[in-house]
Amino acid sequence: MALAYDPHFIGTGNVDTAAGALMTSPSPSPVSLSQDELKKIAGFKAVEFVESGMVVGLGTGSTAKHAVDRIGELLRQGILTDIVGIPTSKKTHEQALSLNIPLSDLETHPVIDLAIDGADEVDPDMNLVKGRGGSLLREKMIECVSKKFVVIVDESKLVDYIGGSGLAMPVEIVPFCWKFTAQMLQSLFKDADCVAKLRTLPESEDPYVTDNSNYIIDLYFKKNIGDLKAAGDAILRIPGVVEHGMFLDMATTLIVAGEHGVTVKNKA
Repeated sequence: MALAYDPHFIGTGNVDTAAGALMTSPSPSPVSLSQDELKKIAGFKAVEFVESGMVVGLGTGSTAKHAVDRIGELLRQGILTDIVGIPTSKKTHEQALSLNIPLSDLETHPVIDLAIDGADEVDPDMNLVKGRGGSLLREKMIECVSKKFVVIVDESKLVDYIGGSGLAMPVEIVPFCWKFTAQMLQSLFKDADCVAKLRTLPESEDPYVTDNSNYIIDLYFKKNIGDLKAAGDAILRIPGVVEHGMFLDMATTLIVAGEHGVTVKNKA
């Protein structure tokens, strides 16, 4: 049975905060939902964790956008007050300004109460791949200092292992000698039949440039890369690498919206 898209349903569910808790909201009616509607349900559910007076990390991407919209709506209604947002990208910064969400930065708020963001992949241990939208560095800087990190996805983002979708695992690099860095990354994961590709703009084939004036190398794996922490450490040891898109042991809560309901899983 599919979950009906009902704004009352997505805005009033109870949040279960016990460690390792798993909560599923049942489906009230057989209405098929689009992927974007599922993302909206997950985003709205995440905002139930937000309390007045919090400093909140504002994520980037098609799922996080719904959460930011919801925070702006609740501020406008007076349901939330005294919220300070820390945006993870220029795009989210612009969105938050348009919603009149008060903003600040890490220098003013080096510890964040709660961050909400999407993910491109989530494995069974709640390890993530992020950055296919290009904002991985700022996302990691903000989310690694968050007391709670709520990840919101639709069920298509669940994988058996990191890289299991066959889609990109991004690595942000400096532009200088980027081909050298790409070759080093590809060689590092040769046992996983890795292919490293410079991310380019579809309309021009020029390099995609991040908010930090860097390039992104997208890594495509055909096999499991094994020990994720070891892989991440090895990536960061390559000269020219700024940051990778594996967010390991960072998520504290995972919200998954699917056709059968919303599941909330807390880190054990």
